[in-house]
Amino acid sequence: MAPIIEIKNLVKRYGKLTAVNDMSLQVEAGAIFGFVGPNGAGKTTTMRILTTLMSPTSGEAHVAGHSVSKDPRSVRKAIGYMPDFFGVYDDMTVWEYLDFFGACYEIPEAQRQSVNRDLLELVDLAHRKDDRVEGLSRGMKQRLALARTLAHDPQVLILDEPASGLDPRARIEIRELLVELARMGKTIFFSTHILADVAEICTHVGIVEAGRLVAMGKLEEMQRMLMPHRRIHVNLLGKVEEATAALMAVDGVTNVENEGPEEEAASTGHHKLVVEYNGSDTEVSAILAKLISLGIPVFHFSEDVRDMEEVFMRATQGIVS
Repeated sequence: MAPIIEIKNLVKRYGKLTAVNDMSLQVEAGAIFGFVGPNGAGKTTTMRILTTLMSPTSGEAHVAGHSVSKDPRSVRKAIGYMPDFFGVYDDMTVWEYLDFFGACYEIPEAQRQSVNRDLLELVDLAHRKDDRVEGLSRGMKQRLALARTLAHDPQVLILDEPASGLDPRARIEIRELLVELARMGKTIFFSTHILADVAEICTHVGIVEAGRLVAMGKLEEMQRMLMPHRRIHVNLLGKVEEATAALMAVDGVTNVENEGPEEEAASTGHHKLVVEYNGSDTEVSAILAKLISLGIPVFHFSEDVRDMEEVFMRATQGIVS
């Protein structure tokens, strides 16, 4: 199956500044793709090219099978775009605002009634339909803007920093809404610098720095690629030397170290080992089984959680274009 978003060797220059530098990526239909990078990395420029608001210097981009350069009208029909800074008409009610954009998309008036109702239910604003937009919180305005992008039932949603400036509760609500939209068959392509959101909901991630895509894939794949060694914490009640020897004899174990001060171990009898290991989940469980079979008193066995922040730091170098 062809990807629903495809970028090939994309370049965008502003004079001597290269904002997007030979970028290539693919996004599968139905994915929640997190486009991650620091400010100035080229995220917004790439999204403006995908939404036909900007022409590339060179390279190609296709959305839903349509070229952004050669067939922009078809691309616009296939996408819903929410920029980082979007305008709202404060003197309109929530219903009027949504109805206005439905009319812009040439949705017949009779059909707009049901579309508006469904969208307001989806973003949990049905109870605010008669309120003026200016009276909404930022989180509510963000949900309303998202409803606006859905008015013409697009295949792909391109969202620039959808959680920017939101309080924790509003961020969670937006996050849950994106997951629900993906369940409905939408492809979500969103930029962010909030790494926790990426780890929570994304099926695929692209990390961009200084206009270049430096890493891309499923989060688990990127973790294995960028951090091949796993860190396992083993806490013992004794037999430290025997445990260390047994662990070093395991294929894939590269290092075993004592963790924690010796004084603490002497006073509590608790010994902490850190194991550097390169192996599968099944093989990790076999390590624990081996220690227990040798009669080594293990009272804690856990692995470091490799989060999105560590992936990001491993993939990037702090370069700004």
